[in-house]
Amino acid sequence: MTVMLILIVISFTLAISFLAAFLWAVKNNQYEDTFTPSLRILMDNDKNNEENNDLRINQVN
Repeated sequence: MTVMLILIVISFTLAISFLAAFLWAVKNNQYEDTFTPSLRILMDNDKNNEENNDLRINQVN
């Protein structure tokens, strides 16, 4: 019976901590832009990739 009470207390503590983390994220605008990340994979980053490759080549030399 004691183990059940300990597990219940631990589960409530975890639930409250997850709720607090979620509320903190909402308060700090972590969920503000939900549209852009879904489109990021569709954007063409060839220019950035070419610049990164040039930088890597210059670092090696």
